[in-house]
Amino acid sequence: MADVEVGNHTLVTEFILLGFEILPELQILLFLLFFILYIATMAGNVLIIGLIIAVQHLHTPMYFFLANLSCLETCYTCTLLPKMLASFLTGYKTISFSGCFIQFFFFGILIVTECCLLSVMSYDRYLAICKPLHYAALLTDRFCFSLAAGSWISGFIVASILSLLLLQLTFCGPNQVDHFFCDYIPLIKLSCSDTYEIELTVFSLSFIFLLPPFLLTLTSYVCIITTILRISSTTGRQKAFSTCSSHITVVTIFYGTLILVYMFPRTNTLRALNKVFSLSYTVLTPLANPLIYSLRNKEVKEAVRKAVCVKQSKTLPALV
Repeated sequence: MADVEVGNHTLVTEFILLGFEILPELQILLFLLFFILYIATMAGNVLIIGLIIAVQHLHTPMYFFLANLSCLETCYTCTLLPKMLASFLTGYKTISFSGCFIQFFFFGILIVTECCLLSVMSYDRYLAICKPLHYAALLTDRFCFSLAAGSWISGFIVASILSLLLLQLTFCGPNQVDHFFCDYIPLIKLSCSDTYEIELTVFSLSFIFLLPPFLLTLTSYVCIITTILRISSTTGRQKAFSTCSSHITVVTIFYGTLILVYMFPRTNTLRALNKVFSLSYTVLTPLANPLIYSLRNKEVKEAVRKAVCVKQSKTLPALV
């Protein structure tokens, strides 16, 4: 049963995630594609976390925040992709009412936390390039832990408030979510309650928790680029830019697609494109982060090389 009669209303007890409108024969192909992305994302981010924990010279503020980001991306993948893979494989697109809101709750935590973590990482790069002499004194272990914990707590607070408000809404049909996961905008459209209060709350929370991290990130990179342009030597400019180019790439992808999905007018054409853009920050960004940070980072590549050498040195005596 998809609904329950309560008084004069038929209350929804499950939702149907419409996902992407594709031909049935493409389901298996998409399953294989996203399954490969799922395995690669999990392996890449777990590898980054393991390296940062195991390799002593990676115990720095930048890599501490990167480990938090990789942990977040791992959670992203586990929150969204299993249900999508199951729907591709079985064609069963239904999700329970509670399952939908649990997915939204964890997605809310992760999206807000990522905004905060990216701003913290931009502040780290600002200090490294613009205030190098004060870097170690300002970014102490305790302060780094506080920044990371504050990011996760902010995500939890925002997601908790929004989830509680969403649960107070009445959903009396239809129950088809025009997305591949339970997101805020598609769920709001399905409610038959007055949504003014929750929309005002979302605007207020965005102003408090999301706008400051975005402005901090933007300000940090304005200062970073200004400082880099003042460096006289070309080699010096290239070296300074290389320390933050990976993070700039991630920030551009993340905020660019986020703005396209949540701030552009919701026309019929853009509604279909929004699902594609959503794949960027929910599927592609978690996959790209370990690739960007490892392929463009000499310290990470060196740590991987040493780890492989140590593994081989331990394996060879055992074979002999």
